[in-house]
Amino acid sequence: MTESPLILPDLPGVAVHLRRSARARRFSLRVSRIDGAVTLTLPARARLAEAVAFAAAQSDWLRGTLSQLPAPSRPGFGDTLPFEGAALRIEAASLRAPKREGDRLLVPAGEDRLGARLEIFLRHCARIRLQAATETHAKTLGRPFKRITLRDTRSRWGSCAPDGSLSYSWRLIMAPPEVLDYVAAHEVAHLVEMNHSAAFWAVVARLCPDYARHRAWLKQNGAALQAIRLTD
Repeated sequence: MTESPLILPDLPGVAVHLRRSARARRFSLRVSRIDGAVTLTLPARARLAEAVAFAAAQSDWLRGTLSQLPAPSRPGFGDTLPFEGAALRIEAASLRAPKREGDRLLVPAGEDRLGARLEIFLRHCARIRLQAATETHAKTLGRPFKRITLRDTRSRWGSCAPDGSLSYSWRLIMAPPEVLDYVAAHEVAHLVEMNHSAAFWAVVARLCPDYARHRAWLKQNGAALQAIRLTD
């Protein structure tokens, strides 16, 4: 049975999601740097009252950690939007679809449809780049994949299903190209090792030797990408 999230008196706007684990021997609290989700892991047979008390005791830490996350932003004309690691200035232009020109992103006029047009543009570019990267890495390993799907996932940048279907966050197109390539290599490596063992990371290293640096970039900057709101 799924347990309802905890709402702490000192933090009424924060939902603390509970995750019981047979392996857990103590309580642990985690704030996702991707989407700000708060998760409390507790032993399988721990009492709910103990979980509430533990979370309440960490209210100050939670408040401080959450305050360090980027605030949601909605870019408009004149603002910049990250694209392949660069900051493009959004400008209105007389054209039918968004187009990059140097450090500018030209978009049809109309503030009411700006967010939707930007997301369509980013998704289109992300599919092209991720399809190419996935095919390259899959060919290197000699492992076919079933298909790729783009989503706006908040908890992970990519995933690999047992049937060989790969899923990615379209927001990866906002990151530097080498970071996008790392995520593609990571998910393709799961076609060989469906785990995160040493053997898995050896496959990742074969496909992307400098993966640790790109992985660190996502941990450091991923929350800022997730904070950008284009559509409701």
